[in-house]
Amino acid sequence: MLILIWLRGLLARRTGRLAAAAAGIALAVALPAALGAFLATAKATMTARSIQRVAVDWQVEQQPGQSVSVPMPGTSRRVSFARVDGLESRQAGQTLTTGAGQVLGLPADYAAVFPGELRLLAGNANGPLLAQQTAANLHAQPGASVTVRRPGLPDATVAVTGVVELPAADSLFQRVGAPPGAQPQAPPDNVLLLPEADWHRLFDGIPRDRVRTQFHVRIDHRLPPDPAAAYTAVTGQARNLEERMAGSGLVGDNLGAALDAAREDALYSQVLFLFLGAPAVVLAALLAGLVTRAGAPRRTADQALLRTRGASRGTLVRLALAETALVGVAGVLAGLGLAALAGRVLFGSANVSWWAAALGLLVAAVTVLPPTLRATTVAAARRPVGGSRRSPAWLRYGLDLWLLAGSAVIFWITSKNGYQLVLVPEGLPQLSVDYWAFAGPALLWTGAGLLIWRLTRTLPITWAVRPLTGGLAGTVSAMLTRQRAPLARAATLAALAVAFAVSTSVFDTTYRQQAQVDAELTNGADVTVSQTRATAQQLAAVPGVGRVEPLQHRFAYVGSDLQDLYGIRPSTVRLHDAYVSGGTAREILDRLARQPDALLVSQETVNDFQLHLGDQVRLRTENGRTVPFHYAGVITEFPTAPRDSFLVANASYLARTMPADTMYLISTDGTPPHRVAAELRGLLGPTAKVTDVETSRQVVGSSLTAVDLAGLTTIELGYALALAALATGLLLALGFAERRRTYALARVLGATPRQLGSFVWAEVALVGVAATVFGALCGWALSRMLVAVLSGVFDPPPDALAVPWAYLGLLAVLGVAALLAAGAATVRAARRPPMTVLRDL
Repeated sequence: MLILIWLRGLLARRTGRLAAAAAGIALAVALPAALGAFLATAKATMTARSIQRVAVDWQVEQQPGQSVSVPMPGTSRRVSFARVDGLESRQAGQTLTTGAGQVLGLPADYAAVFPGELRLLAGNANGPLLAQQTAANLHAQPGASVTVRRPGLPDATVAVTGVVELPAADSLFQRVGAPPGAQPQAPPDNVLLLPEADWHRLFDGIPRDRVRTQFHVRIDHRLPPDPAAAYTAVTGQARNLEERMAGSGLVGDNLGAALDAAREDALYSQVLFLFLGAPAVVLAALLAGLVTRAGAPRRTADQALLRTRGASRGTLVRLALAETALVGVAGVLAGLGLAALAGRVLFGSANVSWWAAALGLLVAAVTVLPPTLRATTVAAARRPVGGSRRSPAWLRYGLDLWLLAGSAVIFWITSKNGYQLVLVPEGLPQLSVDYWAFAGPALLWTGAGLLIWRLTRTLPITWAVRPLTGGLAGTVSAMLTRQRAPLARAATLAALAVAFAVSTSVFDTTYRQQAQVDAELTNGADVTVSQTRATAQQLAAVPGVGRVEPLQHRFAYVGSDLQDLYGIRPSTVRLHDAYVSGGTAREILDRLARQPDALLVSQETVNDFQLHLGDQVRLRTENGRTVPFHYAGVITEFPTAPRDSFLVANASYLARTMPADTMYLISTDGTPPHRVAAELRGLLGPTAKVTDVETSRQVVGSSLTAVDLAGLTTIELGYALALAALATGLLLALGFAERRRTYALARVLGATPRQLGSFVWAEVALVGVAATVFGALCGWALSRMLVAVLSGVFDPPPDALAVPWAYLGLLAVLGVAALLAAGAATVRAARRPPMTVLRDL
């Protein structure tokens, strides 16, 4: 009964303080619960997109001289391959021929079973089909006749019924069982697809070393939502099939390869969860603790009164536990409700991480319970609150400075060239995260908080408040000096909340910017057009096209290494500074423009061939012709280029010495890229290849950047705003509320409301300025460190941090509004008749 009476009294007389403590608990619960929901949704999305991107899950290749008799799991179709000497077509009085190619025999329902493997561009799919590049090489359209040069047999002629695109050509023509470094550099340019019966009629008699047989398999996609678990399941099934085939076949695991990349991205999402969620939880716990501590004088007085009326120590403990349970349960329920609402609105699911409830109860036990147990005797309860005037040990020994120095050292180590946060051991199935990298930001965050506390405790208060208090500066300074510890706590927490908001918003904005850069790097531009005879002027006339940049592309050998070679116009092409090494992008391009035979190469090529600036590099074409260039710089990234080795040269020099195909990088005038791409497809016909950045964004190499982070960003930034507002306004309001007796006594002694306002607004100004200055500096440092440590998320790394000025402006407005509201409410309360206030207290 006593517990119920006590709780009822708390709810009636301490409603605001209990609600404030519960709000801190709710914030500590809401963010990890919502982030957990995002993490689960993101992992499921990565798995689903990885599965969706794979046209054929497994390619089971029958080994020479063997016969596969084991039944295939799921749905499978037999596909036959034949290597031919070439294809020939006669168009408009001229004969066009190609080099060696591949002819595939497909079952009639192959396109229906594996819809991602073929995309019909023209004609119909009921007969022989030419790949898009092959049709362009032969100038062939549906209805054209193509001659196939069969090895060991007379030539055969087929009538083409359609032209198709092969979106997954790299995996379709892979060398099953070969390690990644032994795979073909590029899929064949010349591909003919035949109905199964036609293939057997034409190629059953050719030499067996020119023929191979595969079984294309689609397995059951009911896989775990976690990419790592799905990868384990798929690779286990593949190994089981190989074991049952006993050497008669090998499995090319395309689905396992896609899930392998996704599980690395899932670990990065886990890292983001920890980096972005942990500081917020700690801040919310500190907020709850400071809210509870702000009521320490009132609580000790209540406990002293209970002890004088006969309450035992056990009774006080039970009352403390009841208060903790009330605040903890209310905060947990509110936090889970907020997280469920946010999940439903932003992710379409109200599922939350229930372990966050346990976290909330733990935070309540750590922050609310200890202060309520502090005074367990009458003498202890009546002891003046304020503690020792001696500085804390950490302040005397400079712990904050040691932590910042440790953070700088760890940051230097983890940001060196070659550092990888997510480790991918060669040949091992398990990935791991180097959690040591968390130490840098954690030490910076902790050290900065302690340093801010040190600085706010040692501020020259009299000088700082003189502009607001005038002749009362000494009196106000004396009062604030007595309140130096709670003032420092409020300013420190407010500054850390501002730092969290700044670092989170800058990181999220930079992340979104680089996700777009990543997609543009993969696609080349807003829209990319290749395999067309159209000119740049014709493309520029299409509605929605803002700018057209021609780009030449071909292959060339450096030694025995076949690499992509790109020809650019240095005066007009646009590159980011992160794409080059050894100078800015403009400096490297100017160097290329001054020297016609200049060549930019990748760092890997420089290392492999021990090149030095100015060295001659002789490139060899596929037909054996050599062309001299001179090494002029290093390029690390280039639109549409592979990640490892490629070359960039002057387009004019390349056109004279090594003619190449031309593609066009198109920037839109603001029109959505997919609309411009649709206009271009309609204009250029089926033989042209048109891709847009919006589509590439969905299938770009990193599935983490393909995940929509809008919902996560909304949660994080909204949480940061709420935390900053509570840390600035709420703590001040509670501190002012505890000093109502002081203000009332000052009124009795003759202080005017204006003089009391000087006390209030001086404290508001000190907290606001400290939070703004120290929070901005700490947030900037944290942003730089987060982007550097999480470099694996950004490909390529950003040239500079992206600053969300609009959000930071909103943060400033909200913080100022919270401070003004707290100050105005206190000034208004101070105007009440002093005897009424003293009687209520």
